[in-house]
Amino acid sequence: MTYTGEVTPGGTPDTRELQHLIITKVAVDPQMSNNAYVLRCRATDEQVLIDAAAEPETIARILGDGRTTKVITTHQHWDHHRALADVVSSTGAVTVAGEPDADAITEQTEVTVDDRVEHGDLIEFGDVRLEVIRITGHTPGSICLLYDDPDGTPHLFTGDSLFPGGVGNTFGDGDAFVSLINDVEERIFKRLPDETWFYPGHGNDSQLGVERPQLAEWRERGW
Repeated sequence: MTYTGEVTPGGTPDTRELQHLIITKVAVDPQMSNNAYVLRCRATDEQVLIDAAAEPETIARILGDGRTTKVITTHQHWDHHRALADVVSSTGAVTVAGEPDADAITEQTEVTVDDRVEHGDLIEFGDVRLEVIRITGHTPGSICLLYDDPDGTPHLFTGDSLFPGGVGNTFGDGDAFVSLINDVEERIFKRLPDETWFYPGHGNDSQLGVERPQLAEWRERGW
């Protein structure tokens, strides 16, 4: 089956198999339709979860009996970590989040953030490395996670900082929007090639080359 990234809450997860990494995408919560991603190292079977958004029982089925060592939260908004406490309790995984959002995540979930990451840090599991790309604007400490496949194209997990058709919501804060669009342009589009596939916190995936022609339009419209 060809991976499409088109998933719906209550529906079937979608899985992409790369040479060194297996990516499983699942949507949870019919109201918010959050995406959660399980990344499994082929060499060691060690796996991480990106955004324990909701429905811990659904996430548990995707994790299966695998050795889940880390849960990464892309940002502090409530809809991205409602299952965090349950997942950490059942797996014993280390929690990871961007430094500026870590305290808010703990306040909302009562789960301590063990690893407070900064721009450029590496998150390793098995033979896989994810590079942290800090994107300030949607929240102060939002992070994207780059898997630069040594045998293929880059893969980028963007949380709510980048979607097909635009950047994340900055809730009418003009300064936050400027920060967000600047970081997205400088740290993502100017660095990574068109074939980079990105996986957002809600909805369908896309590639940077599809979105790149719209950057000026996004900046002009202000959202």
